[in-house]
Amino acid sequence: MRTKPRHVPVIEALLAGALSLAAPASAQQRPAIAEQIAKAYGIDSWGQIEAIRYTFTLDGGPKFKLHRSWVWEPKTDTVTYDGADKEGKPFKVTYARSQLGSQVTFVKEGVDPSFFNDQYWLLFPFHMIWDTGATVEDAGMARLPLGKGSARKVVVKYPSEGGYLPGDTWILFVGHDNRVKELEFHRGGASKPSLVKATWAGYKKAGPLLLSLDHHGTADGGPFRLFFTNVAVKLAGSSAWMVPK
Repeated sequence: MRTKPRHVPVIEALLAGALSLAAPASAQQRPAIAEQIAKAYGIDSWGQIEAIRYTFTLDGGPKFKLHRSWVWEPKTDTVTYDGADKEGKPFKVTYARSQLGSQVTFVKEGVDPSFFNDQYWLLFPFHMIWDTGATVEDAGMARLPLGKGSARKVVVKYPSEGGYLPGDTWILFVGHDNRVKELEFHRGGASKPSLVKATWAGYKKAGPLLLSLDHHGTADGGPFRLFFTNVAVKLAGSSAWMVPK
């Protein structure tokens, strides 16, 4: 688990550190809905993406706000972080994830886990296909956890070992258009069960990618808003950033 400052609010512990990387495993059988969702968000065009930028903001009320800005170049798996260090001072770094072991402790234990957390919230529909160690279940129709009505329930469960926080479960509630409407997140490996419920809204297209940029919900009963700004993608062979429309 990453090193965190003292007195971290529950909402940051749940959201800013709540993720799993799939442990190496043979590819699990995916139900058809997984590919349908990923295609709706533009996975067929992912190979065109040279870089994606975004600022992740978590608003947990008057006493807690968090901002982190990123540029990810997926072809080389190079990450640029612009935010704060563990003392709250401005900190900026660019690193290749293949050389993460040579970075300072804060990058290894603070920046890189935060990168994955923030990127999962932006690109999770693709991880249903990318993370071959996770299991995906089409659980049929179910009531929405926050709003009215029902949607298709899709459960993504990560392995109990490996990754930053093993055993995480993401439950997606998906509309007829294969867009996520709401989600539940169950943190794995916690002595006390933790639960996040959130909407997926603010849909826009940045180049060929469909992105949900605004999430409202509760973390262990406390309200929060998680949203993305300064979002843009750059396609291979172009120097221009394409902003959401």
